[in-house]
Formats: sequence, C-alpha cells, structure tokens
Amino acid sequence: MNTISIEYLTTTELDKNEKVAIMSLWNEEYPVALAHSSLSDFEYYLESLAQPQHLLIRQNKQIVGWASKFDRDAKRWFVIILSSYLHKKGIGSNLLDRLKCEEMELNGWVIDHHREKKLNNCLYNSPLGFYLKNGFDLEASQRLETSSLSAVKIRWTRQ
Repeated sequence: MNTISIEYLTTTELDKNEKVAIMSLWNEEYPVALAHSSLSDFEYYLESLAQPQHLLIRQNKQIVGWASKFDRDAKRWFVIILSSYLHKKGIGSNLLDRLKCEEMELNGWVIDHHREKKLNNCLYNSPLGFYLKNGFDLEASQRLETSSLSAVKIRWTRQ
C-alpha cells in the first residue's frame, strides 16, 4: 500500500514564496474565471481575509494544498485548495477536520455545477458532494452570483 508523506503547517502569516506557490495552485485548480493575474492581485485577496489562520500542506517541501479560515460578516468562513492528484485519498477530509478544530461553525461558497473550465481547459468538478459527505449543509437559498462565479453557500456547525 502506498502512503503519501505529507506535512501540515499552521500559520497566520504567509511569506512571498508561499503566496506564489498558493497562487499557482489556485490558478491550476480553480476555474479560469477565479484566476489571479498577478501576485499583487492575490495578495489583495489575502489582505481581505480578517483574522486568517492558514494551513499549508507540503509534500517534498512543495505546497500541494492550502486552506484558510477567516472572519467575514461576523462569521467564520473558509477556503480550501488541494492539488488534483491528491483527491480521493482522504487528505481533503483530514484538512477539513483540521479546519473544524476550535470552530463552532464554518461557512463557504462552492460551485455547484460542472460548466466551468480550468486553465488546462479541463472541466472544473464541483466539490459539493465532498462537502456534503464531510458534514456540511447546503443552504440552497443563499447563492453568490457574479460575472465570474455562480456558487451556493455551505455551512458546517458543531453538533
């Protein structure tokens, strides 16, 4: 049985190399419409996250996953990215469990369709089923509709 050797690192500050690696992962894994065109553009996004706690996943000293939980509108929100080759190996679920620690609630937006394309021209697979499997509830009446994104709100609460 192959085991994947990864390490988790929690931090409140990201250095430039980490930001560059996360932005690259973001642009590879998320739809083209959400891509950041420059490091300053990505840093602007990061600066909008209040009270962030970042969780980096490294494999062979390379960042292969990133998550952050942060405050927005008096609630705790999260964002998560995991390199495609690590999907369906339990790492994403483990990452979510780590994000849930010390939280009573987590909120997020998730693309709930398969119409978006990634930079490599492959279709972006909606992770909605993954979140539902990991204890999140769909709040179907709350949608985010912009020129670049159509998403539905998901929410996890501690039982």
